[in-house]
Amino acid sequence: MALSLSAKPSLMTASPVLMDAAPGARVRRGLRWPRGWPSGWAVLAGTLALLFAFPVAMVVLLALAPSAGVWRHLADTVLSRYVINSLLLMLGVGGGTLVVGVACAWLVTMCRFPGRRFFEWALFLPMAVPAYVLAYTYTGLLDVTGPVQQGLRTLTGWAVQDYWFPPVRSLGGAVTMLVLVLYPYVYLLARAAFLEQSVCVLEIGRTLGRGAWSGFFRLALPLARPAIATGVALAIMETLGDFGTVQYFAVDTFTTGIFRTWLGMGNPAAAAQLAAILLLFIAGCVLVERRSRRDARFHHTSTRYRPLPRHELAGGRAYAATLACLLPILLGFVVPAVQLVLWASAGADQLDARFFATAGNSLLLASITAFAAVALAVLLAYGMRLGPTPFQRLATRASGLGYAIPGSVVAVGVLMPFSWIDNLLDAWTRATFGISVGLLLSGTIFALIFAYLVRFLAIAFNTVEASLAKVTPSMDAAARSLGQSPVATLWRVHMPMMGGSLLTAGLLVFVDVMKELPATLIMRPFDFDTLAVKAFELASDERLAEAALPALAIVTVGIVPVILLSRAISRARPGAHPAA
Repeated sequence: MALSLSAKPSLMTASPVLMDAAPGARVRRGLRWPRGWPSGWAVLAGTLALLFAFPVAMVVLLALAPSAGVWRHLADTVLSRYVINSLLLMLGVGGGTLVVGVACAWLVTMCRFPGRRFFEWALFLPMAVPAYVLAYTYTGLLDVTGPVQQGLRTLTGWAVQDYWFPPVRSLGGAVTMLVLVLYPYVYLLARAAFLEQSVCVLEIGRTLGRGAWSGFFRLALPLARPAIATGVALAIMETLGDFGTVQYFAVDTFTTGIFRTWLGMGNPAAAAQLAAILLLFIAGCVLVERRSRRDARFHHTSTRYRPLPRHELAGGRAYAATLACLLPILLGFVVPAVQLVLWASAGADQLDARFFATAGNSLLLASITAFAAVALAVLLAYGMRLGPTPFQRLATRASGLGYAIPGSVVAVGVLMPFSWIDNLLDAWTRATFGISVGLLLSGTIFALIFAYLVRFLAIAFNTVEASLAKVTPSMDAAARSLGQSPVATLWRVHMPMMGGSLLTAGLLVFVDVMKELPATLIMRPFDFDTLAVKAFELASDERLAEAALPALAIVTVGIVPVILLSRAISRARPGAHPAA
């Protein structure tokens, strides 16, 4: 991609670093800046990161509280089961989402086969389905009393004890449900990474004797590795934080243990200690991935971006590609959506003013959080790129740990300091003005949005960081040599190149907020419901026909951004022709 910057004389003379500065100091726009001090951008990014890491620190402090009796009881009884089941879930969901997401992304990006244009956006659809809704749906379909086994017994004349049927409520069932819902994380980021790749790199590989498969494994896959690793990490963190699916399938994990210890035993300290182990799981995954890369970096240095060549598939290969892309959509979206429609047909009279108010609440929260998360992620990622200090690096990494903690625990980490601030403000206004401001922070959607940002900032940050890492540092040097400030370089150089990834990050946060349940249940203001809350409450009472309508609304709202995002990503490729 050609770098287009207007090198005006006024910009050339406004160099951010003056050569006549006194020794040992840098001059930034007339201000003397001692050498070795962090830049203003680093201070801003580090302060923001520390702000969003504070609730995580509150959870860690709570985990240090003494709870020896409860912890000893957990270690003697269920802790080993929590560890084993969580590890198996991580391996199963991580491997499943990797295979499905990368394979589908490569097929729709680099191959031609029947239905490819449909699959480009349809493969996103399972993202809009909450995992617990998928679990309820398939349990209703495949359980002993469900239509599938009833039809099987009718056709064969068998009794229940005469045949074996895969149990839905099992660890394998939980892995399957989570893979069907979470593979779009990998598909989204992998497809965006494949679309950003240069044709020249692939053509050079072919001139060196690399075929389609060899070029994929030796060239395309390494270049897309940061984005793919981010997608798998997000899927694993979402798996470890899931509660509805594993609870309904009776699979004991750290998340179910946290809820039981906190709500059942009334011991938040022991629950926070279990949450701290979740942090160790996530930190281990990140360290293993970064260690495997060591100091390797992958940049696109070519300035030539032409439409990607697509391999024409014919015969059996074309049918196999179509089937490979169709199965995730059928199992992860079409089958549960059809069943939900059938259930919802019996509760269409619920489409009243209160339902629309609930839907409006969900859209408001998701839109504000998605925009704020992307903006904050850009600030943090670019601050890391400009030259991070140890404080900034530590605070930024800590701010992303909230995604590894269940939403209910994050809610406690947010509510504790916000309630303390509310009490101080209320006491001051009472003493000074004789009025009470009430719960100004913790009792409004401000605290809820802040909790969402703590919970989902890692999604936007990892996506933006992976995209920013692919921009060669020479572009920053070129922009600065033309007199561009760091803000101008970000706005005029990096932002246009990261358009697809920014939209991807926004959609990921938007859909996750629409589905977020534990934090919303705890922190929502009085008489403030969301679609996720209504769907979960009704489904937990086995009122599936009534729960189907808000669940379908979540899916429907997610479809439009999915289609728009797919089109935007396809057009965001540098140098892409509108008709390509």
